[in-house]
Amino acid sequence: MEFAHKSILLNEVIEGLNVKPDGIYADGTLGGAGHSEQIAKRLTKGGKLIGIDQDGDAIKASSERLKEYIEDGRAVLVRDNYRNIKKILSELGIEKVDGILLDLGVSSYQFDSAERGFSYRFDAPLDMRMDDRQSLSAYTIVNEYSESELYRILRDYGEEKFAKNIAKHIVEERSKKPVETTFELNEIIKMSIPAKMRAGKGHPSKQSFQAIRIECNKELEVLKEALDDMISLLKPDGRLAIITFHSLEDRMVKNVFKEATNPCICPPNFPVCTCGRKSIGETLTRKPILPGEEETEANPRAKSAKLRIFVRNAEEKNW
Repeated sequence: MEFAHKSILLNEVIEGLNVKPDGIYADGTLGGAGHSEQIAKRLTKGGKLIGIDQDGDAIKASSERLKEYIEDGRAVLVRDNYRNIKKILSELGIEKVDGILLDLGVSSYQFDSAERGFSYRFDAPLDMRMDDRQSLSAYTIVNEYSESELYRILRDYGEEKFAKNIAKHIVEERSKKPVETTFELNEIIKMSIPAKMRAGKGHPSKQSFQAIRIECNKELEVLKEALDDMISLLKPDGRLAIITFHSLEDRMVKNVFKEATNPCICPPNFPVCTCGRKSIGETLTRKPILPGEEETEANPRAKSAKLRIFVRNAEEKNW
């Protein structure tokens, strides 16, 4: 199956990154390289794109798509998690970059590859690993996490109203036999939610699958770890563009950008700032950029996308 993925907010991302022909850019979630190809196209031989992805299929597909840029030295691909971006760039001899992009969430390819176990639409082994080299899978979470851990994940990451009941039923069912497939998990979730609450609400497994996937890939932990590093890696006037698909991710990005823009921790009643903490940049997106009607009609998966952009000060200040 071809690694097909419609790049969301493509024009807005490219415009927001303000790509310089001789600049250095990092795409921490390379995927099918839709955004990266547009960045690479705008680079001269003096520019560089570093594409990072932990998914082996993504690296393989992107290597084909970006072949000409890799061959002439404008692009280099690395199979790794973007949480290691500082180390990755350091090993490439790069200290600072002109822009970084993160397009979070799951690619269409990952959702549509039945055997990956990301989707409740296909009967497949419970997997959900973005990096098949890691040991933790959805199977481990569903069959080995305690009831209280399952409840916390479903409540916090899936914002699932029936988290307690679903966790209880998972534990009950797995005591009879391991829960091995997506459809087995679907049935447990379905019987945990009252029929009248399921009517007209979309697929009952949507929020639970999202929660288990986030836990499996430690998506929120990775983002939290990486945000400060990414801001510190920006050159003066460098930009960080992040597309989120989940309210918890978006809140985290918004708060980190806000703190970097206005880091003062003085009590609000102080007439002047005495903490001495300096702003290191500004958030270009007072409100997140959302996909237009045309894009969401063409690609329903774009509906929950939000783009936020941070720009580092043109003159270096204390970090």
